[in-house]
Amino acid sequence: MVYQQKPWLKWYDSKIDEHVSVKYASLYDFLEDAVKRFGDKPAFTFYGKVFSYNETKAIVDRLSAHLHSKGFKKGDRVAIMLPNSPHYIFALFAIFRLGGIAVQVNPMYVEREIAFVLEDSGARYMFALDAFYPKVKKVQADTYLKHVVAIGFGEKIALAEGDKYFEEALQTPVTVEEAPINPFEDVAVLQYTGGTTGVPKGVMLTHSNLLSNFNQVCDAIYNACEDVPESFKMITVLPMFHVYGLSSVALCGLREGANQIVLPRFDVAEVIETVKREKPFIFAAVPTMYFGLNSQPELLKEAGFDQLYFVGSGGAPLPVEQAKAFKKITGASIMDGYGLSEAAPTVIFNPPFVPAKEGSIGIPVQSTIVRIVRETEDGEYVDVPVGEAGELIVKGPQVMKGYWNRPKDTEEALKDGWLHTGDIAKMDEDGYFYILDRSKDMIIASGYNVYPREVEEVLYQLEGVEEAIVIGLPDEYRGETVKAFVKLKEGAVVTEEEILQFGKDNLAPYKAPKAVEILAELPKSAVGKLLRRELRELELKKVQA
Repeated sequence: MVYQQKPWLKWYDSKIDEHVSVKYASLYDFLEDAVKRFGDKPAFTFYGKVFSYNETKAIVDRLSAHLHSKGFKKGDRVAIMLPNSPHYIFALFAIFRLGGIAVQVNPMYVEREIAFVLEDSGARYMFALDAFYPKVKKVQADTYLKHVVAIGFGEKIALAEGDKYFEEALQTPVTVEEAPINPFEDVAVLQYTGGTTGVPKGVMLTHSNLLSNFNQVCDAIYNACEDVPESFKMITVLPMFHVYGLSSVALCGLREGANQIVLPRFDVAEVIETVKREKPFIFAAVPTMYFGLNSQPELLKEAGFDQLYFVGSGGAPLPVEQAKAFKKITGASIMDGYGLSEAAPTVIFNPPFVPAKEGSIGIPVQSTIVRIVRETEDGEYVDVPVGEAGELIVKGPQVMKGYWNRPKDTEEALKDGWLHTGDIAKMDEDGYFYILDRSKDMIIASGYNVYPREVEEVLYQLEGVEEAIVIGLPDEYRGETVKAFVKLKEGAVVTEEEILQFGKDNLAPYKAPKAVEILAELPKSAVGKLLRRELRELELKKVQA
């Protein structure tokens, strides 16, 4: 029962309540509240173009009118395939206003992956960067998609009949009513995450899930700070197409009235120059971004990171040595955390008021219970003693509604209201948590989850491949890199280079194998099960040698 007693609460600042308070009826209601409070203050700055809070709402409302004019109904799914830009937020809240569901589409997806997400979600509308438009149109016939709004920042391209550029869509002369929302039941976002079965699953995040989580994060970061600048800046470089960048950064920025300096992608020199020029109040990134920053120590030490109130990390384990290197160069400490798409995403992190412990991911956020458990022979889950390893399970208002159209997967992940993460962790006597290992097969490459089964299923599509095992290996820059082991069919002639190219053609860059080894036989158990762990252990021994 020690976990239910929440020993971590003793670290909470007096200005942080045990339970999160959410005063908004919906995500669009939240935007309206922010606009009332911050009005003409800048909300987003994008390469010199500034959008105020008032302008943001005006664009959102016109965009929702356009969707309505195309027959949009509450519950319809709308895909968004954009790099970071204010337009992401415009599209997102236009969808929320009408009671729609935003489908997050990774801009790195290839045609096969785009088609799957569009078909699985049943998305009928889409916002896409015009550079991705040809890929979308190639797969449209195999999906439910009927209308695309293109966003471009350069020379326009020709669009198919019925599709519109963003600027044209804003000219729709219609006003529409805001859709009624049940925040606890109505899904706001489908966040696709990899699956151990090789099939990506749509995590259903409700309005309440997202409202709860970004308020949990904001309360922990800002409530205890007595000198939050009236007009402060933050750099939004974490991708909004991932719930970490969306919830913990972009939505938090809107709540606090920040001017978000939006960067479409991570570039070491650009980030350092932006921090130096803009002097942001906070900065959040994934470990590989910090690896990149650490690789340029002469530039990094002049950036001024030591002047920031909060420097955070998430999305993947942060190596202690990289955190130490960053502090040595900049004088700033990186505060690590833990989350997952199924929890919108933040569960645990190190807020500014908590003394950091080396290697710890911190303490749970408000209204959240975290337990470390083991499964008994009769299928019950019992708490392990403090300091011992077990599976980390979570209960809180940020935990997903379930997986889209996958009741069996939902049942396996959510048991008696607890989200089973599959991650191995421990809690110390002070209530601090430590991740010891992740779900046994998952790879985290450059902050993205890669499930070997999905990669293997693609490799099996290459003629000549009989068996495939995919593993993750330590990589100084990516955290982990993907390696494939392949057994060819008898008589087949396929080169390692051809396998690598096939992966590049059919998988997002972070999923595609970076190394391939063709073996005469792959290790198997007595019942013929391919032994991924055995290969990984052998490869790790080679690396360590």
